[in-house]
Amino acid sequence: MSRRIRAARPVPAERAGAARPTVTVCRGCCCGTPKIPRLDHAAQLRDLRAALADRASVRVVDCLDAYEQANVIVVQPSPEGRRAGGRPVWLGLVNDRDATADIAAWTEAGGPGLADLPDILDLYAFLPSRRVRQAVED
Repeated sequence: MSRRIRAARPVPAERAGAARPTVTVCRGCCCGTPKIPRLDHAAQLRDLRAALADRASVRVVDCLDAYEQANVIVVQPSPEGRRAGGRPVWLGLVNDRDATADIAAWTEAGGPGLADLPDILDLYAFLPSRRVRQAVED
């Protein structure tokens, strides 16, 4: 197939992830390691990916530099959510399957800007330093 033909076929926004929230999962120095016992880290990531397959982009990063909050997950709003005032939400100490399921359900409902943060997830929310936020959110 020629490049010209491939270039003429636009990728739907839903498939490209452009219109979806992004869930960033830390898997570095502390997060996703045996330093956080009693959690199947691979299952946590698998559960998020399965639950959000058609609703959000799930990406893994090496380290979010928030060691005291391991395991860290950041939910970034979709473009629509950002226009509605949504901003990235940092969630720390996500060390059980129920919290992971709550994050998936909230993200599936629209996430930041489109769905209110459930009260239970408010217990996990934290604000890292500006330097750390800018590195992830930009």
